[in-house]
Amino acid sequence: MTLVIAGERSGAGKTTVTIALLAYLIRRGLNVQSFKVGPDYIDPMFHAFVTGRPCRNLDPVLTSECYVKKCFSRHIQDVDYALVEGVMGLFDGVSRKKEEESSATDFVTDVTDRSSATVVRNVKDLTDLTDLRKPEEKQHYSISFASTAHVAYLLNLPVLFAIDCSRLSGSVAAIAHGFRSFNPDLKFAGLVLNRVASDRHLELLQDALKPLNLPILGVLRRDEAVTIPDRHLGLIPAQELPNLHAAIDKLADLAAVSFDWEQLLPLLAATRNGGGEGSEQLLGRHSLPSVIITQKDDVVNSLGKQFGVRIAVARDRAFNFYYQDNLDLLEELGAELVFWSPLDDAVFPDNVQGLYFGGGFPEVFAQKLSGNVLIRDAVRSAIFSGMPTYAECGGLMYLCDSIVDFDGNSWQGVGVLKTAAVMGKRLTLGYREAVAVRDSSVLTALDEVWGHEFHRSHLTVEPINPVYHSWRYGKRGEVEAVAEGWGVCRVHASYLHLHWGARRDIPARFLQQCADFDCKVDTETADVRQINTD
Repeated sequence: MTLVIAGERSGAGKTTVTIALLAYLIRRGLNVQSFKVGPDYIDPMFHAFVTGRPCRNLDPVLTSECYVKKCFSRHIQDVDYALVEGVMGLFDGVSRKKEEESSATDFVTDVTDRSSATVVRNVKDLTDLTDLRKPEEKQHYSISFASTAHVAYLLNLPVLFAIDCSRLSGSVAAIAHGFRSFNPDLKFAGLVLNRVASDRHLELLQDALKPLNLPILGVLRRDEAVTIPDRHLGLIPAQELPNLHAAIDKLADLAAVSFDWEQLLPLLAATRNGGGEGSEQLLGRHSLPSVIITQKDDVVNSLGKQFGVRIAVARDRAFNFYYQDNLDLLEELGAELVFWSPLDDAVFPDNVQGLYFGGGFPEVFAQKLSGNVLIRDAVRSAIFSGMPTYAECGGLMYLCDSIVDFDGNSWQGVGVLKTAAVMGKRLTLGYREAVAVRDSSVLTALDEVWGHEFHRSHLTVEPINPVYHSWRYGKRGEVEAVAEGWGVCRVHASYLHLHWGARRDIPARFLQQCADFDCKVDTETADVRQINTD
């Protein structure tokens, strides 16, 4: 069946509960597949650290509802157990759906008559429910698109609901009752009470919840020792925490005594079926090289090995925001992925025909990135020779003239983009709808994409000839478009993070561009291109 781990809000303890459950299952020698609702990169790193398998993102905005269902079904076929970590609060999503989709959750539920629970389906463009009813009609509620509730409904999975009880006693019942009854089409498996202070506190919570007949499947005591540190974009990634193994062991110990495993194990068991047919993805081969699990014949409906090219993928502590499905698609289409470190390597990868820079934290490692002069020069030379390059967010920052960190220190970047990336307090966050206004190494003019932005930097000079016009998701036509993205030489550099799962044409175009590149272009030609671009 499998469970969706949800919470009443961000910070309720979803990630702690999820990692604890994963750690205990792995300790018992079980194969476990994890999933994460939404666009997040960091939580999936912790999942993968524990399970040895790539965590799969389930995001109907960046992909599609159909893709979410296929991805989930495909990746539970060869495991014993699985679970899905939600995003934000259970019902937190976006207010509008993609216009071209007919959503399975375009419905409203009658909450004044619990016995009948009327369901209205195929309602178009649910943006303001008050517009859909007369004043005398009954109150209805919808499930927000791309919320945890939406994904749970799509996959027909019950919810394990975590509540932060640190400042609650009797009110916990009102919270649990409100969330469970908000939309009766969702199934609740039970509750996890998080940050319980004492035996007396637990007794008060249990007494309050007793009339709801909602099982308490876990109780986690307040313990600062198991807190994972964070910084400006959320949790510090797993690669940067040297004592993470000890923390995971402690969480496994806590999980052994904190959860009702007799009830939980059957709920977490993966139900296998034939749903993997038609899936577009592979089981990942390049998430955590030391422990990753692989399969030999794991290509489903592959397009074949179309592009025999080598792509240098920057992956280290500075660049580690990658959707595993994107890497899988590149491999499925025939690319050889060469993982390397702009931070630590002294030699640029040889015989490569394309560069891929994901997001991450270049601002944290800006001094060391700047100090690796040989690599910066090699990257700049490769780009000015015409090598197709795809860079997202942190990758864009690295390609700038400089990165200015939170302390105001300026560190030299690759120097391909004639602007500086400056860190600040303002967080830019949210889904974006974008239209390409020019051809690039991954898109053609007028291509439409849905992406996600998540950064605290801004550029001192905006692109004169941008790649995109973008709008906040669902606001196209209501607000002015923002010019975004750089296209220098054959670079596509943007703050937008893209998931290619439902858009195989994007990696296919990129690989075609790489296949057309002559990696033996001489230095003189590269120097001429640099002069012409400056």
